[in-house]
Amino acid sequence: MSDSTATISSNNSDAPLKQDFVRQIVRDDIASGKHTAIKTRFPPEPNGYLHIGHAKAICLDFGIAAEFGGVCNLRLDDTNPSREDMEYVTAIQDDVRWLGFQWNELRHASDYFEVFYLGAEKLILQGDAFVCDLSAEDVREYRGSLTEPGRESPFRNRSVEENLDLFRRMRAGEFAEGMRTLRAKIDMASGNINLRDPAIYRIKHMAHQNTGDAWCIYPMYDYAHALGDAVEGITHSLCTLEFEDHRPLYDWCVDKVDLAGHPELLKPLTDAGLPLEAAKPRQIEFSRLNINYTVMSKRKLMALVQSGLVDGWDDPRMPTLLGLRRRGYTPASLRLFVDRLGVSKQNSMIDFSVLEGCLREDLDAAAARRMAVIDPLKLVITNLADDHVESLAFPNHPKDEGFGTREVPFSNRLWIERDDFAEVPPKGFKRLIPGGEVRLRGAGIVRCDEVVKDADGNVVELRVTLDPESRPGMEGANRKIKGTIHWVCARAAIETEIRLYDRLFSVADPDDGSDGKSYEDHLNPDSRRTVTGYIEPSAAQAAPEQSFQFERLGYFVADRHDHAAGKPVFNRSVTLRDIWANKA
Repeated sequence: MSDSTATISSNNSDAPLKQDFVRQIVRDDIASGKHTAIKTRFPPEPNGYLHIGHAKAICLDFGIAAEFGGVCNLRLDDTNPSREDMEYVTAIQDDVRWLGFQWNELRHASDYFEVFYLGAEKLILQGDAFVCDLSAEDVREYRGSLTEPGRESPFRNRSVEENLDLFRRMRAGEFAEGMRTLRAKIDMASGNINLRDPAIYRIKHMAHQNTGDAWCIYPMYDYAHALGDAVEGITHSLCTLEFEDHRPLYDWCVDKVDLAGHPELLKPLTDAGLPLEAAKPRQIEFSRLNINYTVMSKRKLMALVQSGLVDGWDDPRMPTLLGLRRRGYTPASLRLFVDRLGVSKQNSMIDFSVLEGCLREDLDAAAARRMAVIDPLKLVITNLADDHVESLAFPNHPKDEGFGTREVPFSNRLWIERDDFAEVPPKGFKRLIPGGEVRLRGAGIVRCDEVVKDADGNVVELRVTLDPESRPGMEGANRKIKGTIHWVCARAAIETEIRLYDRLFSVADPDDGSDGKSYEDHLNPDSRRTVTGYIEPSAAQAAPEQSFQFERLGYFVADRHDHAAGKPVFNRSVTLRDIWANKA
């Protein structure tokens, strides 16, 4: 089942050591001799698309393995066939690779179903598990509450022989779905509800995306997850804080089944040629990633998709890795974001602007510059001939000569941004006004002589004069002018679909509910706006997913699916500054 045998390369030895409580535990375990090699895993359930919260887990799981010269497996914890699909299995692998990581081995929890089953029989033989006939509703009633102990199932004291017989008949498919479960026998009076005889197997008469019709009983997540880590020899099992109360059950499963001490349980895997390093892993919990102005519940994201409130899992407004990728977020920006957050035990809410800032920082260095106009207003230079066309040399990046230069067409007819002109300018306005001057980026200084309006009084054209002594390289080029605006040559510009994306929700906490509204009621009506703009010809030649800074407008990416040179489509990834900074 191995997808790749390549291990993760370690970090540059000159890089500063990252300091957090998880890494300190790993350092201490290595220093004490507890482990000679580190092995981690990223264990998503293939029941949905990964979102940005998973990016934190991916970077931590793979990052720690790399930093300490170890390896990290990708394991699909596929224990619930009713919610899983090969579509998600494939997407998860693509997302991990896109983020820049490569796993040591690709595994599935379902690879170990036979081992889990033998482990369950061992629990029965030890008196640590029993077959229970209570319905799901009855189990909830018997469980008790946080203030009251639970009651033991009337089937708890069945004999080992009866339990073993019933469990084997469960596997054989004799019983209806939901008729029986296999439960661990732990402590119905425990203060930790997770230890009140939890179910470890249930009956599901449905095919599995990896094992087909081979099974009609499936292990519960807590049981399979713990033993999956043990089978693979995982040294440090990293998970988010909601699993902290599950850790005693995790340890109970590992200790009671004791795969490391009972290699006969592993025979189905050794017979299949799967390499094993059975060991006792250590579960360590860290705070999950929470970002305002979004939701990251798989259930709620699924509801948005199914109700048509977004355009699918890869909608650029979605917090899924697929959506962020289509929005123009880069793997480097997401890794930087995770590094900035650090690792702690303290849950906190991260402002969306931190994520946006990481993208700006990455693209400021990595994205070439281009000119584009998204709300076009025609500008005619009256002292240039109507057939005048020339090429001007522009640097592709003002801070990095290594990006080279490009030729940009220039003529007497241009497009400029509509808000770069004001008949009645507000205080502090430094762009074009009637009778005023402004510098056209890289082309010279123009004076506005005439404003042309349509029958409704809307400004449709500006007629200007170009100062011939202000052209690049001429003596008057450095004449002091307060404003500089960008432009696109109307004769050569490429008409372009431009999608202006913003935050999906209009309030910081869409899940609040205190106002009686649901998260769906807080969808931002302005989260997507599509306009027709113009770009310089070199931008139209972009490859899908290529990012540019459209000067003075923001960072934009060629849509990975819809963009083509003959019909360009660009998505706004992020503005040049935080436009939400002063919003309530």
